Amino acid sequence: MLDVPSVRLTSLAHGGGCGCKLAPSVLQDLLAGQAQGGPFERLLVGTETGDDAAVWDLDGGTAIIATTDFFMPMVDDPDHFGRIAAANAISDIYAMGGTPLMALAILGMPLGKIDTATVRAILGGGAAICAQAGIPVAGGHSIDCPEPVYGLAVIGSAPRSCIRRNSTARPGDALILTKALGVGVYSAAFKKEALGQPAYDEMLASVTKLNRIGAELAQDEAVHAMTDVTGFGILGHGLEMARGSGATLRLWRAALPVLGEAEHLVQQGFVTGASHRNWASYGHEVDLPEGTPDWQRHLLTDPQTSGGLLVACAPEAADRLLAAIHAAGYPAAARIGTVEAGPGRVVVEG
Repeated sequence: MLDVPSVRLTSLAHGGGCGCKLAPSVLQDLLAGQAQGGPFERLLVGTETGDDAAVWDLDGGTAIIATTDFFMPMVDDPDHFGRIAAANAISDIYAMGGTPLMALAILGMPLGKIDTATVRAILGGGAAICAQAGIPVAGGHSIDCPEPVYGLAVIGSAPRSCIRRNSTARPGDALILTKALGVGVYSAAFKKEALGQPAYDEMLASVTKLNRIGAELAQDEAVHAMTDVTGFGILGHGLEMARGSGATLRLWRAALPVLGEAEHLVQQGFVTGASHRNWASYGHEVDLPEGTPDWQRHLLTDPQTSGGLLVACAPEAADRLLAAIHAAGYPAAARIGTVEAGPGRVVVEG
């Protein structure tokens, strides 16, 4: 039994949420030279484009989607931590155009530092989000770990025709983002006890909102590519789409949706270490307007936990799709740019 008193979860972790991810440049170095699927012809999506999940052709018509995601706490409430981590993990299935089928829990806890009730609450929060997604937590694995870690491995499925990759955007496409940016800024403020309750509630509502709209969007032929925006920020995940698609993404900075207090907080210096690491990793592949202040750049590199979907679609369908996304319960969704012929870069304009 874990019979120690409860403590602030965030005090036990050196980072939290998707801000824990390895920097993009480090990940690229680690994967360099690794086999990208080998002779497995039925592996439709592997590591070749940094996509959100692996996809396997089951029978020529149905694809199986597999992913895993876990991290350290970005909040202190254990139920909220479980909910955030679960929603973030399931998002990868939706980002590929799939429907989740089941999940397995991934749990690492520092024995002697966290009590049993806290761990149960983490697991309960994750199970509650899985219930919202209509899937069971069918098993899992746990270890004694120096810092608290929780997440899921998730299996999903989709018709092959509905699989949407991050590498299939087309020149001329419109870009839509379904959730507001600024989660990393809010989490940095929270860790320093500078985030008010209304802002916390705003953040929690965003990061526990399932990206189930992805499965619906994937049924529309006008939707060409999708990815979810997480630890690498809108620039990093946009750059993955640009590289994979062999095209330039042009983002309209003024059109980007942000959480209500994000600009105020980032100007006060609430920035994650991951934001700095992100820019150091890929800044040479991004064009910003001359004179862009650091605080605006940090919003563009801000690591999102359980962020929204970045959707590339036919321009004539953009207004229709955006209206459908709003109607489905994503009020912050916005049209944020275009895809253009050109090198795999991201260009930001004011």
